[in-house]
Amino acid sequence: MQKVIMGNHALSWGALLSRAEVIAAYPITPQTEVVELLSNMCADGDLDAQFIKVESEHSAMAASMGASAAGARTFTATSAQGLALMHEVLHWATGARLPIVMGNINRAMAPPWTIWTEQTDSISERDTGWLQIYTSSIQEILDSVIQAYKVAEQVYLPVMVVLDSFVLSHTNENCDIPDQSKVDAYLPKFENAYKLDVNKPAAYGGLTGPDWYYELRYKIQKDTERSLDLFVETGKEFGEMFGREYGLVETYKLDDADTVLVSSASIASTARPVIDAMREEGHKVGLIRVRVFRPFPSDLMRKLLEGRKKVLVVDRNISFGMSGAFYEETKAALYNVKNSPPMWGYIAGLGGRDVPTNVVRDMIEQTMKEDHPSGDIIWIGVKK
Repeated sequence: MQKVIMGNHALSWGALLSRAEVIAAYPITPQTEVVELLSNMCADGDLDAQFIKVESEHSAMAASMGASAAGARTFTATSAQGLALMHEVLHWATGARLPIVMGNINRAMAPPWTIWTEQTDSISERDTGWLQIYTSSIQEILDSVIQAYKVAEQVYLPVMVVLDSFVLSHTNENCDIPDQSKVDAYLPKFENAYKLDVNKPAAYGGLTGPDWYYELRYKIQKDTERSLDLFVETGKEFGEMFGREYGLVETYKLDDADTVLVSSASIASTARPVIDAMREEGHKVGLIRVRVFRPFPSDLMRKLLEGRKKVLVVDRNISFGMSGAFYEETKAALYNVKNSPPMWGYIAGLGGRDVPTNVVRDMIEQTMKEDHPSGDIIWIGVKK
């Protein structure tokens, strides 16, 4: 079925098609439409799920954890300050090994108050153990929710599906709504092997000491690493069933590229026509869009970037005191590579500032003109 929907509703449809059994959420701009539609779906009987109305995002995640621990396929959504309020329980969800899926609509952090897009909210949670997918189209948002459950329920770790506020959340595009029977074949009913059961009493998440805590963290890390292959496998399986294959990254005109732009989400989409135009002018420019940020696909990035002449990374986030997060991760991945190219790290579009094609082109041209970057942060469009 083809349907014109907004990005927020793509999350809702993804949860519906995944047969989520519990929705626990608190509305926050620009996420509100996600849970509004899900509440309507539950009220109308289109989604056979329990909708839990809570009083804060902290409570939303706590309720999601309880439902997931009891064996229910659970979904929630949030943004910015709401995600920050969840911070404590995000760690609990990971440590308790709960395969919750959450939509996060990237919104810049206050103060000052803003509702526009920036990735710093989700980037701030990169060390909580949540797997993170950064999307660039309405279709990918819907498809990623379904795939997120497929991966989460194999590694028993939570997954965050991330999208830009307004640029994607409130944009409407034609979207293929997969047939429910095909989604059921791809994503069968989840049977949690470790769920709470009144007939088999057990305690979960209790106190432990140094004799076991270390090993439990080791297991989280190993399963996080294992998810890299699962993202690739489940993405290929999805492509075979639905005609749309997804991986850890998306490349564009990369094969013979001397200069490679690395970015994510909507900025990567804006870069495509720029690369087309520069290719017509004879410039060997290519693109890597990082789709899965946690775990970071270091081995793949090394393989794709080794031997290139120049790399520029464009971040719509800032790790204060350091640089952009995608730049940091890419640079770290290439640290010990023998033929590691020089790398430029650009910061652009904070607080929803537009990053049009001419700005993307300026960054590429600046990189091509320079032999080496002037520093780890190159600020684009700052008003002096």
